[in-house]
Amino acid sequence: MIPASFEYFSPASLQEAIDLLSSREDVKILAGGQSLVPLMKLRLSKPSCIVDLCRIPDLSHIREEKNHIVIGAMTTYSQIEESQLLRSGCPLLPQTAATIGDVQVRNQGTLGGSLAHADPAGDMPAAILALGAEIKALGPRGERWIKAEDFFLGLLTSALEPDEILTAVRVPVLKESKSAYLKAAQRTSGFAVVGIAVCLELNSDGSCKDIAVGVTGVADTVYRAHNLEKMLQGKKLEASLLEKAAAEVTAGKDITEDINGSKEYRSHLATVYTVRAIQAALKG
Repeated sequence: MIPASFEYFSPASLQEAIDLLSSREDVKILAGGQSLVPLMKLRLSKPSCIVDLCRIPDLSHIREEKNHIVIGAMTTYSQIEESQLLRSGCPLLPQTAATIGDVQVRNQGTLGGSLAHADPAGDMPAAILALGAEIKALGPRGERWIKAEDFFLGLLTSALEPDEILTAVRVPVLKESKSAYLKAAQRTSGFAVVGIAVCLELNSDGSCKDIAVGVTGVADTVYRAHNLEKMLQGKKLEASLLEKAAAEVTAGKDITEDINGSKEYRSHLATVYTVRAIQAALKG
C-alpha cells in the first residue's frame, strides 16, 4: 500500500500548473485525491510527477452568471450539497452530492476531479449529463468549453488533452425543472452499480415538456438515454408509459458485467431505477 516514488509540485497559479503539464511526461493532477491516491497506493497508477491544485486560488467557488451557475473545479461535494444557490437554481447537483461516499469523502472529493477521472460508475458525471452542462478546460492553447455529452469518451477517458486542466463547470439555472438522482450502490465503495439522474420540465397540462436522463454504472462510460427521452417528451408521465420507456434505458449499450452484477441484473436495475428516479422527480 505504498505508492511508487514520484515528484510532487504544488503550483500557486494555473499558468504554473499548465507549464508543468506541458514540460513533463507522465503527469497526474491531484484534486481531492479520492480516486488517484487509492490507485497509487495499489500501484495501479504510477505517475512520475504529481501536480497538486490545492494552492491555486479561485478554483473553489459557486456563483451565478446570467442564466447559469459556474462551479469551480476544486469545489467539494460538501460545498455543492450545502449550497443554497444550487439548491434553489440547480437542485440535481446537491441531490447527487448527498449520495456520494461518506462525510469524509464529500469533504475532500471535488467536482472537477470526479469529471476528469471519468469513472463509468461515478455519480456526478450522470448529473452533469442530465443538466446539459459545459466543462471548461484550460491549456497552453487557451481555454475552451466542452459540452458534457462530448466530454466522456470511454473508460476513465475524457476529452481533456494531456496538457489541459479542468477549471470549471457551467450549468443552467433550472428553477422550473424537477430533478432526482437515485442509485443502487456498491456496499463497499458507494459507487453506483446503476445510477439514474433525471431532469425534467412539465407543460401546464402536466405533459412532459422536456426530459434528460443521465445513466452511470451500466456501460464503460456514462451516457444520455436518448431513446427513452424521445418516448416521454410530450406525453403524460403515467406509470404504464414509464415502465415501457424505461426498457429502452440500456438500448444499444454493451452492459458491464463484473463482481457487482451480471448484464441481466444491471439491465433490470437500470429499468427499475429509471422509473423510480422519474417518479421521484415528479414528486419533488
